[in-house]
Amino acid sequence: MTASFSDLSTMVRRCPVTFKPFRIFVLGVGFFSLCFLMTSLGGQFSAKRPRDSPFTIRAEVLGGQESRGVLRKISDMLEVIMKRMDALSKLSNTTDTHRLDELSSALDRIQPIGLVERIQAIAQNMSDMAVRVEQILQRGMAANRIRDGAFGQCEIPKDPRYPDCNSKMDWMRARWTSDPCYAFYGVDGSDCSFLIYLSEVEWFCPPLAWRNQTATPTLKPLPKKQAAFQSDVGSLLEQVGTGKESLSFMKRRIRRLAAQWASAARRLDDKLHSHWREQKRILVHVGFLTEESGDVFSPKVLKGGPLGEMVQWADILTALHVLGHNVKISVSLKELHGFLGVPPGRGSCPLTGPLPFDLIYTDYHGLQQMKQHMGLSLRKHKCHIRVIDTFGTEPAYNHEEYATLHGYRTNWGYWNLHGQQYMTMFPHTPDNSFMGFVAEELNETEKLYIQRSKVNNMALVYGKDASMWKDKEKFLAVLHRYMEVHGTVYYETQRPPEVPAFVKNHGLLPQQELQQLLRKAKLFIGFGFPYEGPAPLEAIANGCIFLQPKFNPPHSSLNHEFFRGKPTSRKVSSQHPYAEQYIGRPHVITIDFNNSEEFDATIREIMRINVEPFLPYEYTCEGMLERVHAYIQNQDFCSPEDPFPPANSSRALPGSPFILLPNSRILTWFSNSSSISSWPPLSALRLLTSLQGQSCVEACQSEGLICEPALYRFINIKEAFSALKLECEGVESEMNHLFPAFSAQHAECGLQQDPLLFSCAGSSMKYQRLCPCRDYRNGQVALCRDCL
Repeated sequence: MTASFSDLSTMVRRCPVTFKPFRIFVLGVGFFSLCFLMTSLGGQFSAKRPRDSPFTIRAEVLGGQESRGVLRKISDMLEVIMKRMDALSKLSNTTDTHRLDELSSALDRIQPIGLVERIQAIAQNMSDMAVRVEQILQRGMAANRIRDGAFGQCEIPKDPRYPDCNSKMDWMRARWTSDPCYAFYGVDGSDCSFLIYLSEVEWFCPPLAWRNQTATPTLKPLPKKQAAFQSDVGSLLEQVGTGKESLSFMKRRIRRLAAQWASAARRLDDKLHSHWREQKRILVHVGFLTEESGDVFSPKVLKGGPLGEMVQWADILTALHVLGHNVKISVSLKELHGFLGVPPGRGSCPLTGPLPFDLIYTDYHGLQQMKQHMGLSLRKHKCHIRVIDTFGTEPAYNHEEYATLHGYRTNWGYWNLHGQQYMTMFPHTPDNSFMGFVAEELNETEKLYIQRSKVNNMALVYGKDASMWKDKEKFLAVLHRYMEVHGTVYYETQRPPEVPAFVKNHGLLPQQELQQLLRKAKLFIGFGFPYEGPAPLEAIANGCIFLQPKFNPPHSSLNHEFFRGKPTSRKVSSQHPYAEQYIGRPHVITIDFNNSEEFDATIREIMRINVEPFLPYEYTCEGMLERVHAYIQNQDFCSPEDPFPPANSSRALPGSPFILLPNSRILTWFSNSSSISSWPPLSALRLLTSLQGQSCVEACQSEGLICEPALYRFINIKEAFSALKLECEGVESEMNHLFPAFSAQHAECGLQQDPLLFSCAGSSMKYQRLCPCRDYRNGQVALCRDCL
């Protein structure tokens, strides 16, 4: 850069029309040079005066009188240049060359002698000046430490309520430079800054008396807003974004089902009698779709990969939006940081200020990312989190200490959340909340058309990936004897060798074409994998009979690689236990595929029977909206529960609070249940004992009920044992996921010590468990009859 201002004026005279963009360039160079010099020459962190806060910064110019003179001269010149250029730009599209020449000569007059060389000389000394600045900073911090000790303000307080203050101070002295977030919050290496940080940003040290504690105003809670149902999904589609095939799939699904969601919202609004609902601020962070988690799903969307998770997330987003909540969507760490206000750095520091959301829906990947980037704030705000968890997490695996001590620790559990903060795809784990998804619902005209269009001898195999067809030739050959076999197996160029030649393979189909195929097929057959996907429900909703294998012994983490490491002890009895248990014959037939005679007879039976399309209410748009609405308005894991019994001991209860139901072994709540705050309401409670070796899930199901962990605290009392005629020679309280329970061998009664371990799952031949069951709404097992 050796061009002079006379050169510039010559260029102006020759090219007046193109001068305007060049003027911007000249000004940009000038402004950059000024900023560069000021950054180079000016500013240091001074040694703080005793009255200064450790966060105070005082700027002092380095380089003496000469450097200040240079800066002043440059500043004056640039100001004149800018004024002249502004006037010159107004002539850039004219032919008034006389005035251009006049302004150009003015540029020549303000040209300083040797300015460029001066700038180059200063730039060459930049590295030396950086070293000087670093030395001054180090001396300043050393002086700070001396002054801190001299004035005695920053001695470590001795307060028994803050036992970790001293050790945290030692850690900060050794490691405060390990994460830039500490400097972001004002830590500068002095003990004062450590104490201020540990008392005002974190909470390991007591508030400092000499600090102005009124500096941070107390924020008033935001006024509550009413949620209104909304049928337009346009704004939701904009938020979902683009750039990934997974997001495109979700948007197509949202558009396709928009009319059904809108109709369902109107029906639910009528059912709720337009009742006032609070609008929540909700963040949805889809962790498994972030690049940081690997996002193995998006590249496989068009290659036969699993779609169940994306189906569920699309429906969750739509349900929250249609219910009228203020929803924000994140599918990257950058977006997560922006929404939460994460400080810059590596995640060691907590958030300051209130959480800007009432609820956060995420998955296990997102939960891990939030742990890494929210620091200690995750512990503070985790009650707001809901984890979308396909296969469920049982309390024994969720409780970190208990899981570690008793062999339940896996790669996915140990978060110490309330069990119902985990939300599953199917209602297989009552310890968790059932979130679900939706299947497309048919009107009566469509149902009649499907029944007329069914091809009686047409079967469609459940399995888009060729590996799912491996070693299935024997079953397929029997099936082919009676029916025309179709498949939708993905392939690129050559037909997969695992698919027999007699199978008519359509390749991977778009959702609407797959729907048409299901509406023709009589049979939808699964060969054991994938587990618990949405496709069988969609097939049944389109009038297919679903045939699936029974597992003997049931698959679990003890005997099957797929479930190994998952935080559940659940025993899966078939490919789709929900379809087997909650739908059943004639829509769902579960048999032993290894029994060739039974398999052959079942195929012939299926050809003889006709079924209507069927979809459980809880998998309709209205059913999901009803369920999610009830959760949002009633589940609260942030407010402490009222102690029960209300006083220090159960003597506060006037006799037994339970009464035996007529002609039953089941107890219900006898006392005034309306006076006790609970959801589900205490009136729904049904108390019974399990058999030895039986879980509460099984015990409640045997009576046509659902185990309800939220009601455990009302039966975790000595009076429950006596009401059930269980004679206790001793009563003990301990951390045990099977308690409360009765040991018949020792006549001992065990009460639960830690509410996080209240668990419907789990069994032992040593114990009869006390089980809090409840009824449920027709077609909606997640909600009791009085829960809406």
